[in-house]
Amino acid sequence: MRVDSVPEATLRRLPSYYHYLLRLREKGQEATSAAQIGAALGVHHTQVRKDLAVTGSQGRPKVGHRVDDLIASIEEFLNWNNVSDAFLVGAGHLGTALLGYAGFERAGVRIVAAFDASPRRAGRKVQGVPVLPVEKLPDLARRMHIAIGILTVPADEAQAVAEMMVGAGIQAIWNFAPIVLDLPEAVIVEDVALYSSLGVLSRKLAVRRKAASGKGSAGTGP
Repeated sequence: MRVDSVPEATLRRLPSYYHYLLRLREKGQEATSAAQIGAALGVHHTQVRKDLAVTGSQGRPKVGHRVDDLIASIEEFLNWNNVSDAFLVGAGHLGTALLGYAGFERAGVRIVAAFDASPRRAGRKVQGVPVLPVEKLPDLARRMHIAIGILTVPADEAQAVAEMMVGAGIQAIWNFAPIVLDLPEAVIVEDVALYSSLGVLSRKLAVRRKAASGKGSAGTGP
């Protein structure tokens, strides 16, 4: 099945299944079922079964799925078994935190270099990854055939940096900047909406606190 024919919601659920399966393997469990995965993650077992089917993994009656086989199927489907080199632009607090995260290679991405416009940041290493002047990115990206760019710059710099990435042959951008990028349709852009997620969290917390406050005062009177 072509990946572009798979619903995006399925693509977003598969990593959750994957990490749950890793936990099962760590516990020594050899087999699982759509029902068990669904119950653990709050997804209906029918949906889990449909999602897993796109990976080509076929469960067996009364046995279910072998955990190792299912992990391998998801890795292959998401292309996580082929590690791609990536460049990161913006070695500030967020960029530095991403450089320090060791789990990206399991998800098929290796950050091999970072770039920054600040002379104060360029010229050092973060977690063993060199931070270079941003003007060096185009030539290095072409020479190294880099396909993935990670954008952790301020919003007012993001469009220009993204255009530089695309001009250097980068085909996919993981965008952490709070801005909608205007790029050719052929470029794959995945926005990480930190502020949107935080807004939802803050609003839900405010509603819960308001409800709790209302309950606390409901029994009081003059």
